[in-house]
Amino acid sequence: MKKILFVAPFYPGRAPSQRFRFEQYLDYLEENGFSCTVSYLITPKSDAIFYGRGKWLLKSLLLIQFFFKRLKDLWSASKYDIVFVHREAHYLGTAWFEKAFSKRAKLVYDFDDSIWLPNVSDMNKRFVWLKRPQKTAKIISYADMVFAGNRYLADYASKYNRNVKIIPTTIDTEIYVRAKNAKSREGICIGWSGSVTTIAYFKYAVPFLLRIKEKYGDRVYFKVIGDGDYSNAALGIRGIPWRREDEISELSSMDIGIMPLPDDKWTKGKCGLKGLQYMALEIATIMSPVGVNMDIIQDGENGFLASETGEWVEKISSLIESEELRKRLGRNGRQTVIAKYSVLAYRDNYVNYLNDLLK
Repeated sequence: MKKILFVAPFYPGRAPSQRFRFEQYLDYLEENGFSCTVSYLITPKSDAIFYGRGKWLLKSLLLIQFFFKRLKDLWSASKYDIVFVHREAHYLGTAWFEKAFSKRAKLVYDFDDSIWLPNVSDMNKRFVWLKRPQKTAKIISYADMVFAGNRYLADYASKYNRNVKIIPTTIDTEIYVRAKNAKSREGICIGWSGSVTTIAYFKYAVPFLLRIKEKYGDRVYFKVIGDGDYSNAALGIRGIPWRREDEISELSSMDIGIMPLPDDKWTKGKCGLKGLQYMALEIATIMSPVGVNMDIIQDGENGFLASETGEWVEKISSLIESEELRKRLGRNGRQTVIAKYSVLAYRDNYVNYLNDLLK
């Protein structure tokens, strides 16, 4: 039995990045001769502290605790054939742990954002000096294999490592099936899904959604999933906190799913997860033409791409006016996910790449 230690920031089920990049492959890996162990830093208890406001002393103590947790992982690393690091082994701005892991086992490094660029949560601005995102290049150089979420990320990784594989962020389409009777009110639901860290992207939707509200009135309503503190009185929105057990049913209430983004270096590295979730559930999807979104969407075939406010209004309007168009784009969107962005489509590649590393 080949043994893999997965080194990740969060406890299982907590972070979309982990859920859709390696956690949903664990059972298949086990079925194909791998024994998988997941080691994480953030627990449900420490989550509220580390990502809450203030409590700087407790957060500092947690960072020390995390350091010793990774030392423990390092001491046991030689028992494993592969150490798989997702994003980073520790929050401190050093690649020391990844370098040390690489000397004890084959090191696979997996990332799905432009994490070589400065980025830190609003709750932890005080610790920004610890992050040193430039460590990403060093981690990549230490790895025996790199899993990159899209071509943009792979091009960056290829500057530092010759063994880079593109593994898109994928959806388990056997689980992601649209829930029946999910709608709780009349009207066309236009929805956005994200998190407290990505709610800033929703502000790009407000101008065109206000115009849609003015145009269609009570024929439409709006939904925000992922930030329970968000509200917008003009659009009648009170945000819904994300809960894993409600995720599919809440998403299934949408008729139209939107993913607006600015076009910058950070968003070019994004892997289109929210759009793929909509599409997997046969929700008519509109995305900004940024990064991998332009690979995912064939405009007018399996969804829409929209840039300017007027274009968003035009394309949302066409979907509001035509149930058949919504259904056609929804069906085609799901087929795109199944064929190109599903666990089913990539699980054998996942296993084969890891097996090749041990030959």
